[in-house]
Amino acid sequence: MKRFIQGEHRGQGTLLPESLDDYVSDTNPVRDFKTIASFRKDNSKPIRGVCRQFVVLCQQLGLFGEHLVAIDGSKFKAVNNRDRNFTSAKLKRRMEEIESSINRYLTALDAADRQEPTTSEPSAVRLEEKIAKLKTQMKELQAIEIQLNESPDKQVSLTDPDSRSMMTRGTGIVGYNVQTAVDAQHHLIVAHEVTNVGSDRDQLSSMAKQARAAMASDTLSVVADRGYFKSEQILACHDAGITAYVSKPMTSGAKADGRFNNDAFLYDAAKNEYICPAGEALIWHYSYVEKGMKLHRYWNSKCRGCAMKPQCTPSTERRVRRWEHEAVLEEMQNRLSNAPKMMRVRKRTVEHPFGTLKQWMGATHFLTRKLNGVSAEMSLNVLAYNLKRVMKILGTSGLMKALSA
Repeated sequence: MKRFIQGEHRGQGTLLPESLDDYVSDTNPVRDFKTIASFRKDNSKPIRGVCRQFVVLCQQLGLFGEHLVAIDGSKFKAVNNRDRNFTSAKLKRRMEEIESSINRYLTALDAADRQEPTTSEPSAVRLEEKIAKLKTQMKELQAIEIQLNESPDKQVSLTDPDSRSMMTRGTGIVGYNVQTAVDAQHHLIVAHEVTNVGSDRDQLSSMAKQARAAMASDTLSVVADRGYFKSEQILACHDAGITAYVSKPMTSGAKADGRFNNDAFLYDAAKNEYICPAGEALIWHYSYVEKGMKLHRYWNSKCRGCAMKPQCTPSTERRVRRWEHEAVLEEMQNRLSNAPKMMRVRKRTVEHPFGTLKQWMGATHFLTRKLNGVSAEMSLNVLAYNLKRVMKILGTSGLMKALSA
């Protein structure tokens, strides 16, 4: 297949006029280098609306056939240097460094005062200038400390006030946490949201509900990694009729110490008791509420004489706690056991779009500031990504036909 039209000249003049002035007048806003930036800033809400409307078009075209989405989050850099973001620990460390430098310069200034005036005068002037500069910096930090104490999350960013310091693999960045729900069939971004909360644990049900609304589907399955595992979020998906697949993080201290973890204890729903590895029954003793969750406690008083006690617990008896909605979590774990490839589906579905978006956006990621502007910028990138994906699926002519219909 030839990549150009036979007989046509391949020079740039074929595509563009010899002078752009033939097409672009002096008053055309394109000549203003801020045109794109101003458009993005002034039309943030319509941009997000167009992005959502294109997802609706994809749904009408039947591109969401599997009713399965993968949810993930990734950190994107904000227009805010790490030195211009402050937490309580960072501010305290910086103030201590300045205080130490001031004391060091004051000591040097005292030493300079004891020397001959002719030799010590230039040095003393420089030291006084440095001390004055450090005292100015200290006042600035004290003003930031007031803002820090008033901030709900105890963080202050000076360039982009909505950006936050977040942990990433190996190091941290000042930026935003971008959430996406990606269709497993064609890898289209069904829903996205920009947040300035570093953790993913409270995002599962919100993203799942947004994805279901965008896909206009009565049934939906969502898969996410262990960073999204939170009992209340999984219950919220269950109550909304959304089937969740979220791997459970391995945080058992008992298993790390070589002892039985809670999975070794089998629950008998009919008798409301647990069966331990030694075959004994751990019966219910009491219930209590912790962090808004109703929990039940089970144990057996025969643990002291058990031969397997060293493998079970260093305490007097092994106690097992159970959430009142634990059955929902157990049902999900059974689904995962019966679908061992689900985590591979998640990885190949949701991670590639993030890599593509970050490559397009470059090393600095976001160019706009504040949550509203950053959300609009991300919507533009998501729209571009989905447009290119649909062109790959339907072809350019197919997409144009769908848009004009």
